[in-house]
Amino acid sequence: MRKYATDHLRNIGLIAHGGAGKTSLAEAMLFSAKAIDRLGRVEDGTAAMDYDPEEVRRKVTISAAVAPVEWHDCKVNIVDTPGYFDFVGEVKATLRIIDTAVVVIDAVAGVEVGTELVWRYANEPGLPRMVVVNKMDRENANFAKALENLTTAFGHSVVPLHLPIGQEAKFQGLIDLVKMKAYYYKTDLSGNFDEKDIPADLAAEAQKGREKLVEAAAEADDELLTKYLDGQELSPQEVESGLRKGVAQGKVVPVMVASAAKNVGAQAVLDAVVTYAPSPADRPAVTGVNPKTKAEESRLASETQPFAALVFKTMADPYVGRLTLFRVISGVLKSDSHAYNVNKDKDERFGQLFVPRAKQQEPVPEVVAGDIGSVAKLQATVTGDTLCDAANPIVFPPIQFPNPVYSVAMKPKAKGDEEKISSGLARLQEEDPTFKVGREPVTGELLISGMGELHLDITTDRLNRKFQVSVTLDQPRVPYKETIRGRAKVEGKHKKQSGGRGQFGDVWVEFEPLPDQDFEFVDKVFGGSVPRQFIPAVEKGIRESMQEGVLAGYPMTNFRATLYDGKYHPVDSSEMAFKIAGSLALKEGAKQARPILLEPIVAAEVMVPDVFMGDVIGDLNKKRGKILGMEPQGTTQVIKALVPQAEMRRYAIDLRSITQGRGTFTMAFDHYEEAPGNIAEAVIAEAKKAEEAEK
Repeated sequence: MRKYATDHLRNIGLIAHGGAGKTSLAEAMLFSAKAIDRLGRVEDGTAAMDYDPEEVRRKVTISAAVAPVEWHDCKVNIVDTPGYFDFVGEVKATLRIIDTAVVVIDAVAGVEVGTELVWRYANEPGLPRMVVVNKMDRENANFAKALENLTTAFGHSVVPLHLPIGQEAKFQGLIDLVKMKAYYYKTDLSGNFDEKDIPADLAAEAQKGREKLVEAAAEADDELLTKYLDGQELSPQEVESGLRKGVAQGKVVPVMVASAAKNVGAQAVLDAVVTYAPSPADRPAVTGVNPKTKAEESRLASETQPFAALVFKTMADPYVGRLTLFRVISGVLKSDSHAYNVNKDKDERFGQLFVPRAKQQEPVPEVVAGDIGSVAKLQATVTGDTLCDAANPIVFPPIQFPNPVYSVAMKPKAKGDEEKISSGLARLQEEDPTFKVGREPVTGELLISGMGELHLDITTDRLNRKFQVSVTLDQPRVPYKETIRGRAKVEGKHKKQSGGRGQFGDVWVEFEPLPDQDFEFVDKVFGGSVPRQFIPAVEKGIRESMQEGVLAGYPMTNFRATLYDGKYHPVDSSEMAFKIAGSLALKEGAKQARPILLEPIVAAEVMVPDVFMGDVIGDLNKKRGKILGMEPQGTTQVIKALVPQAEMRRYAIDLRSITQGRGTFTMAFDHYEEAPGNIAEAVIAEAKKAEEAEK
């Protein structure tokens, strides 16, 4: 592939609700541009962009894939993104490095939940948008209804660029409303078409559509608007110029038609991208911060500016090892050179640079401003890092990935696999910033967290395939704790005689609640009843015994232990004897001081459209939640609540079901409080049952 200047680049991301046909459209575009020599199918597992074994097996896109095509003296970088909610991190990363979001919708379903979400995500960086109404050949396909959906949902900036010729089984091609020509596509999947005049039965509709398009083009340019208002006709070139400005400004969202599976419309989409989508040079400068001066700086997409790039993806490639994908924001990066990683304060050596082409990597001598490249085997760089010229440092804001919302406990199936699991999970975390690993300190369980069940299922399948580790997944145990509500003075006595030197330690300890502190040990021994050298051992015995409470074996908290008396033997007493005595004192004292079970409470913030607010609040009430308040944010409501953690373990799935996927939430640990009697009884009974089973 030859070198293209920045103004001859187009970076587009295909975004949509799952099942709208993004990957099929990408396939048709690649085939039409002769970037691939056969038209693959998602259903057959032969699509170029869905090359991961899990994508082939499940027939869904899991990770964003990049492939360039050459079209009309331009290079178009196509980024195909997942449509399922569990992989939203890939969409967020893609939206940071493209210049135009191409929203694909199903001609049968119209605007769906995922369409609304990706549109909102594209709003955040202020991206220009284009729309493709796909699957026009399907039964019940309806372009007029889909267009009406789009206008209702996203406003009157949405205007048709194409009109379909027929629909459902009679879909034959499209009308270009700028050129006012009809294109009838061949039925052999070649993507070839015949250019003809607009059929008579569609002439009036086409004329009406063109008038809307011309008006939208004129409104984007003051000169054209003056000419238009004076009643002068705009030439096709002027309409194109106005539309290009309107798209770049976000004032015009052109709507195209296609049937990707039949390879109808892909060439017209490429034509529209090259003609109307902005190049990197047309986009605003990218703002960052100079790490030395802390001053805000901007970089234009120009080869003459100092080099800077943003890393948007890290992946393990089976052929070249760890692969880093980046977008060059400014300047030029050459093979066999160096760049400075600002985030890690490290110099990185670059070997051969590549252009990613789905699963393949094409070597190139350099990557220019606005283009997307990849490189293997960087030492410290991860997703979200900024790479730049060390003499002109800048750091761009990191990619804002959503926090994981669903966790499960993981165990190896085979003993001794812990180390393999650890290294495998570390590698998977590098590839996927929405996947997190941690150990729950209370229960000791290894927890993996992600965006949903499918996300974690696929991650564990990858762990098995890439690192040969089989694991089991289970609901995580709730990290309950235990404490006391009363006072107790008890004796802890350890006495053992087995011939020769024995063991003797005797202590009196008072236990009492301490609501604002985890644990406090107080020494009130007088007169040497417990020698000074043995007192730390008593505290150690109590602290160790705290890790397993008397009700259900959960750690104890919020109490004070006061050592006030005891006895010792000049020969048989030892640190070990007094440590055991302290442990025995706590076990007895906890039983006498009204032990209770504490459950963790999380602070949850749930963002939902107004229409679902009542259902969501009702569900939180059923989960024993306390609603703290509601705040309107545009057309959504933010519900704030305190909810027991035990009730929130599957909330990602519950909320998705209640709100049809429109709701999102965050939660964080807030505090512990006493568990209700029925909950405590069930937890204690389960703990005893597990203990008996182990015996």
